[in-house]
Amino acid sequence: MRTADVTRNTKETQIRVVLNLDGKGDAKLDSGIPFLDHMIDQVARHGMIDIELKATGDLHIDAHHTVEDVGITLGQALSKALGDKVGIRRSGHA
Repeated sequence: MRTADVTRNTKETQIRVVLNLDGKGDAKLDSGIPFLDHMIDQVARHGMIDIELKATGDLHIDAHHTVEDVGITLGQALSKALGDKVGIRRSGHA
């Protein structure tokens, strides 16, 4: 299975993402930012990707670090889950 479990800890945030690219579209999200959770839920639902996300951070200051580090961690998890990327083909529509 194409899965990944990635943790990122900085001075401002603590984030864990568990990703299953061959999932059912299930999402368990807790970033502390409702709109960010909503947008990631849409990726999971429409991409049929299972995503589990737990993030804590310095939201008392602002959402910047949390959003940034969630994006970095999701990207790392996606890269790890894709592995050597064998069998992935590019497609487009114009």
